[in-house]
Amino acid sequence: MRDLSLLPDLELALIQTTLAWHDPAANRAHFQALLQQTKGADLIVLPEMFTTGFTMDSVALAEPENGPTSQWLREQAQALHAVITGSLIIQAADGSYRNRLLWARPDGSLAHYDKRHLFRMAGEHKHYRAGDQQVLVEVKGWQVRPLICYDLRFPVWSCDAQATDLLLYTANWPAARRNHWNQLLPARAIENLCYVAAVNRIGEDGKGHPYSGDSQVLDFQGELLLEAGAEAGVFRASLNAAQLAAYRQRFPAYRDADAFTLAD
Repeated sequence: MRDLSLLPDLELALIQTTLAWHDPAANRAHFQALLQQTKGADLIVLPEMFTTGFTMDSVALAEPENGPTSQWLREQAQALHAVITGSLIIQAADGSYRNRLLWARPDGSLAHYDKRHLFRMAGEHKHYRAGDQQVLVEVKGWQVRPLICYDLRFPVWSCDAQATDLLLYTANWPAARRNHWNQLLPARAIENLCYVAAVNRIGEDGKGHPYSGDSQVLDFQGELLLEAGAEAGVFRASLNAAQLAAYRQRFPAYRDADAFTLAD
């Protein structure tokens, strides 16, 4: 059985920034410069659709599964000896378009998570296919569950109070609903007895929608460890596994959780 208390601290780097609309090459160049400030991090997190902004133009902007951004992420992860993650538009092998989070490891391998809950108020469900698989990935022994933006509103999809050490949300969450973002993130931390890290963008997108940022890291009691506000930059936080293990032992609410199964 895994002894969580023996794991090393996990060093996070969250990149909160504006995005160039529909310009993957410009965004890759922009992030490459910012990545120089993340040295020493174990896990580097970029926003949702970090190469394009949150767009419904999936056909024109999709990359193949082993396209330029996938290769770029692999290269950056290897150069920085860190995991790098964020979502982009991918045309899957079956021809469908996905809002896909890529998890690029230093050894050159990739894992991925396809966004489950598509934001129907923007028509995302008409332009992308929803994922149907939860994903649990590992870095330095820490178990991380990556999720994307609108997934935050659906606690059952996030629920896993025993196996998940860090819930990770990458987003383009608009300023009009920033209060929802700031209320839901601590709720996910408290109910799952785990750390939560969330990265949002700032600035305006090509449709004129403003984003307020509010990237943050919270502990297992929903207390803020890091709050980026509306500033652009690279923000660092360190997570302590022994503190998480001690809290779960002291307050094992997960033992009284309701059993359930997910239906498609």
